[in-house]
Amino acid sequence: MASQDNRFVRTYTQGGSFSTRVEIWVDKHTGVNYIWQVNGYAGGLTPLLNRDGTPVVTPVSNRYGE
Repeated sequence: MASQDNRFVRTYTQGGSFSTRVEIWVDKHTGVNYIWQVNGYAGGLTPLLNRDGTPVVTPVSNRYGE
């Protein structure tokens, strides 16, 4: 079984546990931001995009202790 390396960090949460919830997760290795939305038993994950269609990237050098 693979060990947990905590590659992703949640940087934003909106909503509650009984309603639609939106979260933003950052990949600590690449800096790519992902948006996760869940509503009841359904959910979806996709890269968060800039206006020009490129992925939102957070600089990761030393920001998350890498």
